[in-house]
Amino acid sequence: MIHIAIIGSGPAGYYTAEAAQKAFGETARIDIIDRLPTPFGLIRSGVAPDHQSLKAVARRYEKTALTEEVRFVGNVPIGDDGVTIAELQDIYDAVVLATGAPHDRKLGIPGDDLPGAFGSAAFVGWYNGHPDFVAAQPPLDHSTAVVIGNGNVAIDCARILAKTSDELASSDIAAHAAEALGTSRITHIHIVGRRGPHQVSFTPKELGEMGRLERAAAVADPAAFPPETEDEALDPGQRKVVGFLREFAGNAADKPVTVSFDFFTRPVAIEGDLAVEGIEVERTRLTDDGRAEGTGEMRTIPCGLVISAIGYRTSPIAGVPYDEGRGRFVNEEGRIAPGLYCVGWARRGPTGTIGTNKPDGYAIAELLQSDLSDTGKPGRAGLDALIEERGLQAVRFTDWQKIDAAEVARARVGAPREKFVHVEEMIAAATTP
Repeated sequence: MIHIAIIGSGPAGYYTAEAAQKAFGETARIDIIDRLPTPFGLIRSGVAPDHQSLKAVARRYEKTALTEEVRFVGNVPIGDDGVTIAELQDIYDAVVLATGAPHDRKLGIPGDDLPGAFGSAAFVGWYNGHPDFVAAQPPLDHSTAVVIGNGNVAIDCARILAKTSDELASSDIAAHAAEALGTSRITHIHIVGRRGPHQVSFTPKELGEMGRLERAAAVADPAAFPPETEDEALDPGQRKVVGFLREFAGNAADKPVTVSFDFFTRPVAIEGDLAVEGIEVERTRLTDDGRAEGTGEMRTIPCGLVISAIGYRTSPIAGVPYDEGRGRFVNEEGRIAPGLYCVGWARRGPTGTIGTNKPDGYAIAELLQSDLSDTGKPGRAGLDALIEERGLQAVRFTDWQKIDAAEVARARVGAPREKFVHVEEMIAAATTP
């Protein structure tokens, strides 16, 4: 029997489990280990709560999770307070790190540690009810918020700030966030990007939504755009994105909330004594090789909230080689060391979509198939012994199903669920007879 441990129960973890199951069949036992009692990682705590259709992929993971070959083991931390990678390597033929990239890349400018300055992981975790960020309390009592970044995460953050309570009613936004956003005083949201409309990383669906918000008008400065004839050189998807942005450039700020796309703008310093009071930005221009360089033209945007959405980093793990520059584990096409692998964002850095993890998981399964043989290691029995020895309360997939049912049962009218946001609540639901 081949014994495989996958650390992390998000898309990369479940696609890898699915692929390994197909590769080895009944000759493998695969344990998916997560520090939280709830599976699905990014699907639960990263995907925007008003994008319920994207969360439907969890049904595919559920099919994998309910097979005999695959087992979910939640509420088991990795490290000194749980089980270590070295211990797992002793009891499994392969350990695959599918831990994602849950930490924000720092802005690295003065003031980025002031209260009111948030990374997108913290802000998204707050409105999605992730236990690590429940107490975040972003300030919503100033008229202006600034979101730094020109990708879909920046769009998500701005859209959630701009939507009405009615627009969020059918989402699974956490109750504490819905309540706070319902009394928000924010009326101006700036989405700041160092380069121009042709260089953004938005996708058409996400950007198009910004033009259909009930109380918010999306606007842009027409002067930031190149001649329209230059759009013809773009690929079709990017051309559609720029088309939406050109529409925004023709909009009037005639709604209660304005979402402004501020191109050719880079953050220089976050200002404030005890909390965020504004952000100093510099106008930029593109160099011949497409980089953004400063022009020396400065201005300050008064604001009470700054959200940085400029990328993520994988969590380092003791004893595992880590690439500080790229924010991921050091690896060769997924191999870290004999018997130790990584997949998804932990392997390649925070790039791609949820679906990108599928071919990645299947590629790792091929490596496992070529590398592994039955060494007689104990696998599940060894993990269960460690869990008992450490006094950990592991959560199985059937326990998660109890949590899931309880969340659905307590949903407010029109919403798919009301999430538990504290681990203790989740464990209580999981252990209810």
